Amino acid sequence: MGKTGLVYHPAYLEHDMGPGHPESPNRLRAIMHQLEQRGTMARMTKIEARKAEDEWLTQIHSPSYVQSLNRLAPTSGRVSLDADTSMSPGSVNAAYLAAGGALAAVDAIMAQRVDHVFCAVRPPGHHAEAAHAMGFCLLNNVAIATRYVQKKYGITRVLIVDWDVHHGNGTQHSFEDDPSVLFFSTHQYPHYPGTGRGSERGKGAGAGYTVNVPMEAGEGDEAYLAIFLKALVPVADAFKPEFVMISAGFDAHTDDPLAGMGLTEAGYADLTKIVIDIAKRHAKGRILSSLEGGYNLTALARSVDEHINVLLHA
Repeated sequence: MGKTGLVYHPAYLEHDMGPGHPESPNRLRAIMHQLEQRGTMARMTKIEARKAEDEWLTQIHSPSYVQSLNRLAPTSGRVSLDADTSMSPGSVNAAYLAAGGALAAVDAIMAQRVDHVFCAVRPPGHHAEAAHAMGFCLLNNVAIATRYVQKKYGITRVLIVDWDVHHGNGTQHSFEDDPSVLFFSTHQYPHYPGTGRGSERGKGAGAGYTVNVPMEAGEGDEAYLAIFLKALVPVADAFKPEFVMISAGFDAHTDDPLAGMGLTEAGYADLTKIVIDIAKRHAKGRILSSLEGGYNLTALARSVDEHINVLLHA
């Protein structure tokens, strides 16, 4: 069995978009409580998050956008960045530590301290575009980690599996012309943010390296399993990734209030097993899984626990 790391920092709780906002600090509280109560946390290797350096943030985001986050950071109250995304006084620090937590996870994996890592971070990242915040996301944690593992460690091929119920528009746009990154996304469609049609397959040299599988509301474990086996496995085996990232959203759960899919905890466990098999065949088992969505606290906590327990037994 491989070692599984955990990235968490209490500063992630200081990002607060207000009462009633679904992307709340209680999401991480629920996850950490579940991992502690089930004994899962005791079997994991703790990895200390650090603040990401601007040189890595600007591999994905424009320098002017990164500067604007720091400039707009409030000392009290909240600053709105888009219709559903805002910053509180602790938000920028949390975002830097979320991205930096993913970088620390990469370091731990590449140093062979662990085989895989779950990053219990917030704010999430996959909607964040090069020059603007979007969809609860400030910095694109997985995209930043992808460029980091490529440029710092010379990894040439990275697979990003995004099973969040919402399409990872920011991640797609970061790599759509890049054949060194294979982006695979399942998502409810049509649904926020409106991107992710099957015809979106990448551009230029990256044509064919974006694989979108839009799904109809109500599809559950069996449909997801079939898609991963029939659509993900063949393209991943042809691509032969040297490192695997998961944008691990758990809002396709049947109990999630922001979507209409039908996955269960067991379904997430099955998807995790498929990704592990891919990573074992091609990437020496190396997986970085970073939290994205998931807004029913009980379903989120249980799904994350199942996901991690599969990693622990890999």
